[in-house]
Amino acid sequence: MKEMMAARSVDSVPSKPTNFKIISGRMGKRPTFLLPLGFGVLFLIIWQLEGFHKLFALEQYQLPIPSSIAASIQGNIDVLWSYSLYTGSEMIGGCLIGSLFGLLAAVAALWFPRMGRGGITMMASLNAVPIVALAPVMNNWFGDGVASKMAIVSVMTMATMAVTAFKGLRSIDPMSIELMHSYAAGKLQVFMKLRFRTALPHLFTALKINMSTSIIGAIVGEFFISSRGLGYLLSDQIKLANMPLAWSCIVIAAVLGIVLYYLVQLVERLVIPWHVAQRKQ
Repeated sequence: MKEMMAARSVDSVPSKPTNFKIISGRMGKRPTFLLPLGFGVLFLIIWQLEGFHKLFALEQYQLPIPSSIAASIQGNIDVLWSYSLYTGSEMIGGCLIGSLFGLLAAVAALWFPRMGRGGITMMASLNAVPIVALAPVMNNWFGDGVASKMAIVSVMTMATMAVTAFKGLRSIDPMSIELMHSYAAGKLQVFMKLRFRTALPHLFTALKINMSTSIIGAIVGEFFISSRGLGYLLSDQIKLANMPLAWSCIVIAAVLGIVLYYLVQLVERLVIPWHVAQRKQ
C-alpha cells in the first residue's frame, strides 16, 4: 500500500521537459551585439528626428543629421578613402612602434629592476604632457609628414604597453617558477616559456587600448601641420563651415578605431585560444 501511494505521489509531480536545459542554454547564448546594436539604431533614429537638436537647442548647421552626413560621405568617398588610409597608416605605425618600445621597457624593468623601473616611470610621465603641446614639437622635429604623427602616437601608446606588460610579466605563480627551476631551466627559458606566455593576454589588452586611442594622436597631429589626413580635412572643413563633411571625418575616424580594435581582438583569439577569457566567448 505504501509503495502504491509513493508511486502515485511521484507520478503526480509534474516533470520538467527533458529539453529544458537545452532550450534555456540556447536562450542564454543570444548574440552579445544585439543590445548595443539596438541602442545604436535608437540613437540614430532620435538624431535623425532632431531629438538632440530640440534637447540642446541646436541647429542643423551645428549638428548635421545622419542622412546629411551619409550624403556627404557618398559625395566625397574618394577623398575620404584616401585620407582614411593616410591616417590609418599613422595610427597603425605609431601604435606598433610605441607598443614595441613599451614592451622593451617592461622587459628591461624585469631584467634590470633598478634602471628599468625608472624608465617605466618616465614613460608614464609622458602621458601627463598635453597632446596640443606635444604635437607642435614633433612636427618641428620630424616635419609635416607621416613620421611626426607616428611619433605622437608612439609617445601616447608607450606608457600603456609598458605598465601593462610589466604587470603581466610579473604576474607569475611562484610555484611555476620553482617548477621551471627544478627542470634546470635558464633565465631566458623561464622568460620565453613562462613569463612571456603568461603576459600575452596583458599585451593584447594594451594593444586594444592603444589601437582605439591612437586615432586621437593622429587626428590632433594633423590639426597643426599637415596637407593630408582626416584631421587635416576636419580642421579645414570646420573653418569653411562645411559641417556635414567635417562630421563625416569624425564618423570615419570612429569607425576606423573600432575596426582596428576588433582586428586586434581577432588576432588575440587566434594567438591565445587557450586563455580562459577566449573560452568563455
